[in-house]
Amino acid sequence: MKHRTILKMFRRALPAVLVAAAVVPALAGPPLICSRFDIGTASSLPWNVGPNWRGDVDTYDRSQLTSDTLALLTDTTPVLVRMETLRRAAIYAMTDRPAADALLNALLARARKAAAADGRADGLSLFDAGYLAESYKQADAISPGAGSLASAVEGRAMVEQSLALRGGDPAVAFAASLMTGGNAHANHLKTAQEGAKGDLLLAKNLAQANH
Repeated sequence: MKHRTILKMFRRALPAVLVAAAVVPALAGPPLICSRFDIGTASSLPWNVGPNWRGDVDTYDRSQLTSDTLALLTDTTPVLVRMETLRRAAIYAMTDRPAADALLNALLARARKAAAADGRADGLSLFDAGYLAESYKQADAISPGAGSLASAVEGRAMVEQSLALRGGDPAVAFAASLMTGGNAHANHLKTAQEGAKGDLLLAKNLAQANH
């Protein structure tokens, strides 16, 4: 795919094949926000780990949210760790609009830069930007106004493209299943479940999300 086509994904409407079933599956609250992802001993943003979906630290300096998040999302960071890190980032961003805007713009800029560099999209940078955009949209149910920042960003399309670029990565499929419904949700979930047969942490997160 040429970079011009890739760059258009950030502001264009989703193709019909991607919007045919855009309803998020019925879980206890918005899944990208309310479902805690088990990342084992991996590092992520500061957090009070407990039974509740929220664990944001009151004293955390949200002006550092962009730099801290980008530092955690390296080329070797596993997808599940990216999901939990972006979930935490979205929760912090719900209470600080400038920080929310800065983080989303930084991730979008990183994805655009990767696409423009050699005419090819980078699967992980697309995933990060798309996943955060969809997290903001789901956060709108809890913190009205959060989704407006990402209203023009086709996050699901970006995650779908990431899935294709990464050869059907089961963890990316799991992420995609949390932002789609109908046949799309079922197909992504099946891909994730197949991959989880050899990935205990993914299997644990799948069981938790469908509990």
